Amino acid sequence: MPTGPLAAAAAYVLWGVFPLYIKQVAHVPALQVVAHRSWWSVIFVFALLAVLGRLGWLRAALADWRTLRVFAASALLLSANWLIYVWAVSAGRIVDTSLGYFINPLVNVLLGVWLLGERPRPLQWVAVGIAASGVAWLVLGAGEWPWIALALAGTFGLYGLLRKTAPLGAAEGLALETLMQAPIALALIAWWAWAGTSAMRTDDPVTMAWLLAAGPFTAIPLLLFAAGARRVTLATLGLLQYLGPTLQFLIGVFVYGEPFSAGRAVGFVLIWAALALYTGESIWVWRRAAQAGSGAAR
Repeated sequence: MPTGPLAAAAAYVLWGVFPLYIKQVAHVPALQVVAHRSWWSVIFVFALLAVLGRLGWLRAALADWRTLRVFAASALLLSANWLIYVWAVSAGRIVDTSLGYFINPLVNVLLGVWLLGERPRPLQWVAVGIAASGVAWLVLGAGEWPWIALALAGTFGLYGLLRKTAPLGAAEGLALETLMQAPIALALIAWWAWAGTSAMRTDDPVTMAWLLAAGPFTAIPLLLFAAGARRVTLATLGLLQYLGPTLQFLIGVFVYGEPFSAGRAVGFVLIWAALALYTGESIWVWRRAAQAGSGAAR
């Protein structure tokens, strides 16, 4: 298998099985998990960039107010997304988190329309409409408001929008984001230690190890994604992105036995149908463009 698709697929698989990690620290308050995730991520990422000799960007980034503003906003959105996700998984709502990442590509379409003035193609609008009917069914037919899914899709969609226009690459961007989170994260960790409520205690080495592992567990999938995304087509990336929420869904239902009623299934099926239409149409358009470009080259 080519290295590009393999790296991208590995990233999505690791994101898909991330609930298995969160469950190991489910007894730790979500805010503490997020603080440790931020703190150990910044140490891991900066150590890696130092080994690779890729720290030359830092001085210029810290002197550029536009870059700092963009990444301050993206760090805030990322923190909110992490907090909602960790809490939801710990609370036994993995299926809801998977729904959020299934919806995310279609939320991106709406954000493109509202904030970037993009004009979706007709079938993309149809896909968005089908997905909206799926959400409406979950609210009206299944009697639930999928706020976790919508919050995750919304925060990650806005985060992706900011990173799309940000001047730094994936690893450097994560480094700057976690650097901005680090002072608050470290202050919270120190406060919990002083108050005696910290989950990282010497008498619980297993929990300490899991919290320390939050750094590489956060950074490695992103680095794999950054390496793979440059070597695959957008169509391939569009298909691979569903590996993550699919694995989350399967883990929630079949590993942790989360309820999945027939009423909820109708809403999910509508959203899956929307994604199938959206992805199929995107691949078709991409292939036509590729064939047109090949013909012009001849």
